[in-house]
Amino acid sequence: MTERRGQALGILGGTFDPIHSGHLRLAEEALAALELAGVLWIPAGQPPHRGVPKAPAAHRLAMVHLAVAGHPGFAVDDSEVLGDTPSYSVPTLERLRSGVSRDRSLVLLLGIDAFLGLPAWYRWRELFDLAHIAVATRPGHSLVVEALPLPLATELAARRCDDPAALADSPAGRILPFGITALDISATDIRAQFAAGRSPRYLLPEAVLDYIADNQLYAK
Repeated sequence: MTERRGQALGILGGTFDPIHSGHLRLAEEALAALELAGVLWIPAGQPPHRGVPKAPAAHRLAMVHLAVAGHPGFAVDDSEVLGDTPSYSVPTLERLRSGVSRDRSLVLLLGIDAFLGLPAWYRWRELFDLAHIAVATRPGHSLVVEALPLPLATELAARRCDDPAALADSPAGRILPFGITALDISATDIRAQFAAGRSPRYLLPEAVLDYIADNQLYAK
């Protein structure tokens, strides 16, 4: 990954079962909209908030590498996916924070659905001590304090920031909503298409599609 100096580093975690064009477009638009130095992809080994992934960790990691290969702003961290403990965001960010300057700005990239579920996350309030949170919103949707659960509403009211350039001014603690292109693509639907013998071509990179076929992943 070729980083732009003095800018915030984006963090995009997920199961990526499989990685698809919605993930890639979110990262690409965040890179530009938030003026990020780069995006670090972190596949989860044992995601605590969902069932056991359909594809083994090694395959999911390989698909992420294939999907981001050649992009100068993307890099992959394999520490979580190869680990033997559940992948919680706070310990992951603590690990990343220990490896960079304490003044380095980190930005956790979340979809709006993940953000709305934040109060159920492990040690979730500590996230703000470790990173900013950028919330990707679809066209026609926005973060409105009055529509959020009280714990999230309180945090958003205190931490909201609408200037991407301000993310680089401090290492953590802000919440910034940003709009992205609406792509109605889900890994669940892609797996269902494979299981039904249908082609999800163009919903995920060609290299990932070929990898799934070669390794007979997601077949019924």
